[in-house]
Amino acid sequence: MSSDPTLIPTVPTSAEPTPAPPTPSPWTARNLVILIVCGAMALVAANLLTLTGYGALKPIMGWRTPPADLRDNALFLLALQTVFHALVLVICYLFIAVNHRLPFWTTLKWRRPSFQVLWRFVLAGIGLALIVQLAPPLLPDREDFPLTRLFSSPLAGYAIAAFAIFIAPFMEELIFRGVLFLFFENLVGLRFAILGTALLFASLHVPEYWGAWNHVLLILFVGLVFSSARGVTGSLAPSVLLHVAYNAALMAGLYAQTQGFRTLGVLGQP
Repeated sequence: MSSDPTLIPTVPTSAEPTPAPPTPSPWTARNLVILIVCGAMALVAANLLTLTGYGALKPIMGWRTPPADLRDNALFLLALQTVFHALVLVICYLFIAVNHRLPFWTTLKWRRPSFQVLWRFVLAGIGLALIVQLAPPLLPDREDFPLTRLFSSPLAGYAIAAFAIFIAPFMEELIFRGVLFLFFENLVGLRFAILGTALLFASLHVPEYWGAWNHVLLILFVGLVFSSARGVTGSLAPSVLLHVAYNAALMAGLYAQTQGFRTLGVLGQP
């Protein structure tokens, strides 16, 4: 009996696994527009929630400030911003971790810094605050602007300082050097991401420095430093460290200048 190899039955092999389709990028123009709309809705919701909370607690706490005057009340504005930031954080988490199923902090380019890197950027943030304080004015400026008027009492001073150190740096960096930076970098490029986020960061602070245009220019410079640190290192951590140290240094200087937020009248003086 001949053994013809062509007559030997072949054993079927398993089919090659089909490669998974590439995960669509979350950083598209359409998603940017959606997030901007969600951010606007979050701002409206934060206003409603904060006003509702104030109305509910007013008779219990004995608060007497009428709703029309709350826009000049530092504690109310800080509560409003805290609620808004919380809603924005939820939106960002849902967008990245739930909708796109991506690791949240890794996607935002958060990389845990070493001890040496941490202190390097902390000292750089303190140095940046000193530069800003000592820089000669290049534009018309004034010492009495909306932000200084919010320091109406020692309690307001402590509350603003706590917000400026523990909340604002993390949330502002997450929004500007985290989410928006990734959108701009993927849609246009790195240079646009650095300049665009710095301009938007400065624009956010224009209302509180209204009329003090040299302060606005300095905030733009600070924003460029933060955005450059994010672009050069490729990590969100350096800009957060710079921001925390910068704000902490400014608040420490203000604390010393006003003798523990007790002589706040000096803030409106040249």
